Amino acid sequence: MFSVTPSIDPAIADLAPGFRALSITVKAAPLAAPAIADEWLARACETVLAVPPAWASAHLADWAETFTKFGAKPKRTPCSAEALWKRVQRDGTLPGIDPVVDLYNAISLRYAIPVGGENIGAYVGQPRLVIADGSELFDTFKDGKAALESPDVGEVIWRDDQGVTCRRWNWRQGVRTRLNAEAAHMWFVLESLPSMPYAALLEAGDELIRGLTLMMPGVQTDRQVIGFTVP
Repeated sequence: MFSVTPSIDPAIADLAPGFRALSITVKAAPLAAPAIADEWLARACETVLAVPPAWASAHLADWAETFTKFGAKPKRTPCSAEALWKRVQRDGTLPGIDPVVDLYNAISLRYAIPVGGENIGAYVGQPRLVIADGSELFDTFKDGKAALESPDVGEVIWRDDQGVTCRRWNWRQGVRTRLNAEAAHMWFVLESLPSMPYAALLEAGDELIRGLTLMMPGVQTDRQVIGFTVP
């Protein structure tokens, strides 16, 4: 199994003392049933519109409050889960992108939790959740062209030894480590705050693994809980 050992800067505990996440490492197998992602995404959109989890609104509100603590404006740059929820509430659905991306977006919608998926084979070193000093580089697209930018000083970012892999905690992922179904090794991180029950976090991880197994029979997975309130 491809080894992934994510770390979290202790200073982030001042922003989110109850933060905990599920880290899931995946050795992929041939994609045999991509249509499963379409089914799961459609059902997840229905969940958002009809019967969301009882704690969903509180969890998204907690993320918005946490974003304000490091200077982000959640109405302009919400956490990834809230951004997906807003699109579904506006459009009634979410367009497909890639089977693996659609699957983890379905989990994000269903459980109102930010879920990141990365091509861990493109990483240089291990994932680290840190507070930016503003000198780091983030690869993105602007006006349809490849571009580099830097995070704000004090912004929470995921990064590796080369640069930023996700800005504003879980708002926008970079291009270099972007995931699709062709990746041989994948890494997922499901990020929660205390208003999401711990059992629901574990269930979300179980469902992601179940979906990957259905789509890619023979896939190998490993998971660990990280954060500040790990039982």
